[in-house]
Amino acid sequence: MNMPYQLSSPDLDVVLALVRGTTLAEAGRRLGLDASTVFRALQRIEKGLGRRLFERSRAGYLPTELAQQFAQHAERIEAELEGARAHASVSAGTVSGLVRITTTDTVLHGMVLPALAPLGRQHPGLSFELIATNELVSLTRRDADIAVRATRHPPDHLIGKRLGALRVGVFAARELVEAAGIAIPAHGGAVDLAALATLPWIAPDEAMPDHPSVRWRRKHLPRVAPQYRVNSIAGVLEGVEAGLGAGIVSLMIGQRSGKLVALTGTLDECDTDLWLLTHPESRHLRRIATVVSHLAAHVRLDE
Repeated sequence: MNMPYQLSSPDLDVVLALVRGTTLAEAGRRLGLDASTVFRALQRIEKGLGRRLFERSRAGYLPTELAQQFAQHAERIEAELEGARAHASVSAGTVSGLVRITTTDTVLHGMVLPALAPLGRQHPGLSFELIATNELVSLTRRDADIAVRATRHPPDHLIGKRLGALRVGVFAARELVEAAGIAIPAHGGAVDLAALATLPWIAPDEAMPDHPSVRWRRKHLPRVAPQYRVNSIAGVLEGVEAGLGAGIVSLMIGQRSGKLVALTGTLDECDTDLWLLTHPESRHLRRIATVVSHLAAHVRLDE
């Protein structure tokens, strides 16, 4: 009688790496192995179990439900091991290790970087990998440990804290507005849409067709074709500050800038929330918990 296959911890490591990496090459990079070794290991595991763990496709290796369950077990083991290593390697009161944070470029420069400066001085053993992108980086695949994201509907599988409302408005450089002969509105006031349409505009490019600012402009200023298009929201802010045109930027950042004037109040249709998110399997790790607690206290938005 054949004994049932005994799944091992290294087997789970292979499954987890392939779930996160989706390709043999990326899984191998995560494991420090070559792709052929990962392939042979996967074949051995699937043969031993008598069940397929991944579906092969042009998009890569897609995990079956069983593989996803194995990956969840592997993540718990990974978290426990990391916690044990942290206790063994650091003295009481010391926090160390790498923390990967993903956010957008504007939130990174306007909020996250200023908040991290005192934390880095307080815990010199911490190091940070900062991923500034408008793409959603996966916390489930551990491409990042913490996300600071603008969203109205954070994913259910992540643990999150709402940091406040992220509001935007139309801004332009004072010199541009004055040169156009437009009266700068009083605080809380707004320039009429016809006047806004006479200004040159700078906006996100076609890589962000569903960005709230793009939808607002197309709805309220349908005849405006932006003279400048950029591939990041930070690029919009920089272009507006340089006097290239009007643009929709964060109220918090726009109001701080001495170069800009507000041409509208809050654009309610563009409002969203800023969330601090992490994976439930990581939140108890000391380095992650320390950074999350600090960001929650120091990255706050006025309601």
